[in-house]
Amino acid sequence: MRNKIIWTLDLIEDHQRVSELYLKHLEGTDGLFEIRVQQGSDIFRIFCFFSQGQLVVLANGFQKKSQKTPKQEIERALKIKKEYENENK
Repeated sequence: MRNKIIWTLDLIEDHQRVSELYLKHLEGTDGLFEIRVQQGSDIFRIFCFFSQGQLVVLANGFQKKSQKTPKQEIERALKIKKEYENENK
């Protein structure tokens, strides 16, 4: 799984346009994205956001076990994003 996560991060880094299969904006959030990694039946999500247009900042990740993304994980990522933005004004 670690190799698949690294492969996905490399894909995002190397390509200007990335399929929603791997990187998707979370509706209803201000610039929060979800990196999607699946290997077999294992599904991982890593929340991230862009800083200064190019830098991708990884916030938090979790193993997805249900169809719906847990609200607490989204809230955690938004908190990390806000803290990052406050420290890097």
